[in-house]
Amino acid sequence: MPDAKPLLFLALGAVTLVFLVAWVRSARRTTESARPGPLALGIGFVTNFFDTLGIGSFAPTTSMWKLHGTVPDETIPGTLNVGHALPSITQAFIFIAIVQVEMTTLVGMIAAAVTGAWLGAGVVAAWPRRRIQVGMGLALLAAASFFAMTNLQLFPSGGDTLGLRPPLLWAGIAGNLALGAFMTLGIGLYAPCMILVALLGMNPRAAFPVMMGSCAFLMPIGSLRFVASGRYALEPAVGLTLGGVPAVLLAAFVVKSLPLTALRWLVVVVVLYAAFAMLRSARATEREG
Repeated sequence: MPDAKPLLFLALGAVTLVFLVAWVRSARRTTESARPGPLALGIGFVTNFFDTLGIGSFAPTTSMWKLHGTVPDETIPGTLNVGHALPSITQAFIFIAIVQVEMTTLVGMIAAAVTGAWLGAGVVAAWPRRRIQVGMGLALLAAASFFAMTNLQLFPSGGDTLGLRPPLLWAGIAGNLALGAFMTLGIGLYAPCMILVALLGMNPRAAFPVMMGSCAFLMPIGSLRFVASGRYALEPAVGLTLGGVPAVLLAAFVVKSLPLTALRWLVVVVVLYAAFAMLRSARATEREG
């Protein structure tokens, strides 16, 4: 496939515009405050700063919300997808532009993730509170496992190729479709996508445009269903967006890299606490029902 980056950027711009119009219209119809406080902005800045460096944002954000009790459990998946959409789009523009990856592989895996997210969002947006609590608790346990395995260097190291050919291409597309669906539940795509890319023999650097491009397309498209159903919290979502976009630019162009091993161990501890707190909440919800 010839260089499709200009068309990819145009498509991403169009998706972003559709998402923003839908979000603004939804925000105007609600009585919720859209003015984030320092805590909401700080969570957006910190999580997206380290997200740009490869930590991922969903599990840390969920953990912070659970610790502070700022977002109702049933609206966490929607708020994550809506609020982190624009920072993820910013990351995608940067990393698709500067990191080389074969276009057929990139476009195919992005399209698969978007399809999975659209299907998954329609399911998750209709889930009751307890099912979301259980799902989020299991998602956080999975995220903690990914962080720990990364630190222990238990993931495959990958190869040198920048693209895939059938049948590995079909395996990558199928895998990313599943990861896109799981994203709508709150399971971050970054770590599992890095594992998928490495297992298929690709250069680990090629994972950055794949995973960031996937999130940039799937999050606003999946978020349209959360916005339409009102299953998200407006003020925390705005905080993620306004705090997150400057953090992405700072991390990508100024800081670029940091020693992250110690931070990942800290994240493991915090995420495990949030996972068990979420599962405990699910048990309490069951008793109330």
